[in-house]
Amino acid sequence: MHIFISIILFVAGLGLVIYFAEKLVEGAVGTSLGFGISSFLVSVIFIGFDPENLALGAVASFEGVAGIALGSIIGAAMVAIALAFGITLLFVPMEFEEVPKRILLIPILAVFLLGLLGNDGQLSRIDGVILLFAFVLSILQLLRLSKGGFDIKSTGEVAETLEKKEELNRWKSLGLLLISLIAIIAGSAMLVKASETIIANLGLSDTVFGMTILALLVSIEELGKELPAALKGRPEISFGNVVGSVLAFFLFNAGIIAIVQPVPVSDQVMRFYLPFCMVTLIMISFFMMRKKIPRWAGIVLIILYIIFFSAGYFM
Repeated sequence: MHIFISIILFVAGLGLVIYFAEKLVEGAVGTSLGFGISSFLVSVIFIGFDPENLALGAVASFEGVAGIALGSIIGAAMVAIALAFGITLLFVPMEFEEVPKRILLIPILAVFLLGLLGNDGQLSRIDGVILLFAFVLSILQLLRLSKGGFDIKSTGEVAETLEKKEELNRWKSLGLLLISLIAIIAGSAMLVKASETIIANLGLSDTVFGMTILALLVSIEELGKELPAALKGRPEISFGNVVGSVLAFFLFNAGIIAIVQPVPVSDQVMRFYLPFCMVTLIMISFFMMRKKIPRWAGIVLIILYIIFFSAGYFM
């Protein structure tokens, strides 16, 4: 690809991500108000879902490289829960009004279940069905808790302000939410594609590129989901993406790829990568229980991601 075309593609992709990141928050808030569902739950179900990773995993599984698909699931989850969430915290420390412990337990159990099923060295098709069933149960449990008054709530009043500001049509809001998600995914893909050519022309090594710029580019989509929400005083949407990503990656996506083709689970995954994800989630849960997540917590999460990312070169 010509460098000039790559630059145009980069700018266009960045524009899509920036513009629709704000619309994503409006769509999420409008959908939650219109349908009477909490914005946290809307973000878990819609914003946390990653169709790109699912498509990659399903194709890789079908082609007989399901192990790569499992690696991409764990890596992408860490981008969402550690790198993107950590960078978001550097810009906006978060405060919450309510943080029920039983909600914090659900994503931790999701990672634990994947580890339990993969302990024999493989995710079978039956394991895949179990993971999908667990995904459905997790969403239903979050719905039940939400109806019972157990929900992640921010201290901001943005939703009330938006409701007073204009009449929010629930179907238009849902459409805006879905269109914004598609636009952010498309914009992120354009950024990554264009950056490959730009970086090659700058003469950076693959290692430097992978460990720095590419890692940040991959997180742009997740940042587009998490950062604008936090900036608008809706940290529950940002955290909803964390929970939604864990449930989508470890239960739904892993379940699909295991059904397509049984997935080998290496010792490296069981001894390091999954436990590391668990530790990261437990640390986030600890901060959430305090109802305040300071900026320095973002630094800790980014360091954890760097350790996670770098471990592949030393193990």
